[in-house]
Amino acid sequence: MDLEFFEPSEAAALMRCSEGWLRDGAAAGRFPHACWGKGKIVFTSEHIAEIARLSEILPATHPLRTDHGANPGTRLIGTRARNRLVS
Repeated sequence: MDLEFFEPSEAAALMRCSEGWLRDGAAAGRFPHACWGKGKIVFTSEHIAEIARLSEILPATHPLRTDHGANPGTRLIGTRARNRLVS
């Protein structure tokens, strides 16, 4: 068996992210994990690899444009930001 088991703090240190982010993702069902005993969250090495794949952002081959001229990855806050892109 090649699986390694990590507590959330160990997995977070390995992934260089916050423990809270991992716990929240597991509790919300976004991240694979195991529960032992009375709800103790544990991550395997395979879970960590899958979380990395789920969190990966790949470049778009053909950036799509919305009706406002921004690509879908552009975050717009408020109408002034949207108007700057249109003009």
